[in-house]
Amino acid sequence: MNNKHKGIGRREFVKNSSLALISISLPWQNLELINQKKMTDTEFEVIIVGGSYSGLATAMALGRALRKVLIIDSGKPCNRQTPHSHNFITQDGKTPKQISDLAAEQVKAYPTVHFLDDLVTDAKKSLNSFSISTANGDSFTAKRLVFATGIHDIMPEIEGFSDCWGISVLHCPYCHGYEVRKKTTGILGNGDFGFEFSRLISNWTDNLSLYTNGASTLSKEETELLKSRNINIVETKIIRFEHIDGYVKNIHFQDGSQLAVDAIYARLPFKQHCTAPEKLGCKLNEKGYVVVDEMQKTTVEGVYACGDNTTKMRTVANAVAMGTNAGMMLNKEYVLENF
Repeated sequence: MNNKHKGIGRREFVKNSSLALISISLPWQNLELINQKKMTDTEFEVIIVGGSYSGLATAMALGRALRKVLIIDSGKPCNRQTPHSHNFITQDGKTPKQISDLAAEQVKAYPTVHFLDDLVTDAKKSLNSFSISTANGDSFTAKRLVFATGIHDIMPEIEGFSDCWGISVLHCPYCHGYEVRKKTTGILGNGDFGFEFSRLISNWTDNLSLYTNGASTLSKEETELLKSRNINIVETKIIRFEHIDGYVKNIHFQDGSQLAVDAIYARLPFKQHCTAPEKLGCKLNEKGYVVVDEMQKTTVEGVYACGDNTTKMRTVANAVAMGTNAGMMLNKEYVLENF
């Protein structure tokens, strides 16, 4: 018998055996629900709002630092319909869910980290702590908050666009460009963005067109330079993306014409997925991102933010790096405060 099991009492043995039998006989999801219903502790050192890559990375750093942490997540990451994730070393080509599921499993190994499947609806600051309210009517408090809540993309009014978003309508060539290299590719954009993005995407394909979806706002010099590189500029209004299961096949235009395409890049306007940081007074920059410093601190003392809600660099690798940084810096702040 292993020494660490010596001296265990009969009552504790029966209790542990019963829990083991429950875990074997019930699906994992049901066991998670039981654990959540039994959660009576409402005070934590850190509450992390958002349990995708950045939030999980924050939780791992804090769990390894022995901090008492609660992750609240509603289970709707912005990349949930993306078939594969790339440019994250050791995880290249896996689905977003495979990566996040493995991350959650590894974070759950740290006993001071707790999970709650819920949606944060409000956040308030008191003298020495923060209170968080959820859609299920629960309330929790913590001395520090981390918002890893991502952003909500605002889709254009083009039929089929949202069905293709993240599948064949792409936001990042570093995440997905290799998979559509040398294919017939389009860019949905105009003006400075359309010009600069056309230059960037020309690295991956020679068969490239810029769709301005209306009158072009490119300068004469920009137009001539793109055309000199055989980048076609199409100004006709787009009405529909014809696709099969999210994979675009043809762009249909208002004048009845259509053009075949394999992939399209677009950069969308967005809003913050969670309004709680703003309610607490966290400053947003002119582009709508939560302002943070090099330690992932927001403009409100005790509130951190990391991931897509703070930067246009929307990659899994970047989200993880920011989350890890937030966790380490937050723990250091606790140590210095209490030493």
